[in-house]
Amino acid sequence: VWAFATARVAAETLFQAIAGAAVNRIGDLNPQDMANTAWAFAKAGVAAGTLFEAIAGAAKNRIGDFNRQDLAITMWSFACVGWKQSDLFTLLGSALLERLGMLGNTERSQLYVVTVYFQIEWPHVEFPLSAHVQSLRSAFTRQEPTPSRFQREVSTVLERLGWGHTFG
Repeated sequence: VWAFATARVAAETLFQAIAGAAVNRIGDLNPQDMANTAWAFAKAGVAAGTLFEAIAGAAKNRIGDFNRQDLAITMWSFACVGWKQSDLFTLLGSALLERLGMLGNTERSQLYVVTVYFQIEWPHVEFPLSAHVQSLRSAFTRQEPTPSRFQREVSTVLERLGWGHTFG
């Protein structure tokens, strides 16, 4: 699914089949596999609530096995699907707090999105990364913007209509 999500190939039937199979085998996945699976589903915009519930449960039980990148990707993925349980974000954020300085701009940018999501969803709950929001925001604003799939599709249509242009 990672390859399909990366290539932005619509394959909802495939994603749903994998989600159904993965739920029963979540214990066989290592933290990187769980993070990448969550990322692929979030990136592809495929709803898979049962799979995310299974990943959340496994992440809580195996938090010590997650490296900093796995934590960041998992948190971002859960924010992107609109996860409604603050305890997962708090647990993953607490585990990541000591390793925050070792993250690159991509992960820090993802964590800015997570922090904003958390603040919107649970404004009265303390989030472990909130004290670092400015440095996370700085990483987010340094990221090179990339056009969305929709923007690329519109661009293709406009080119077919004779309007030549590029993304700036």
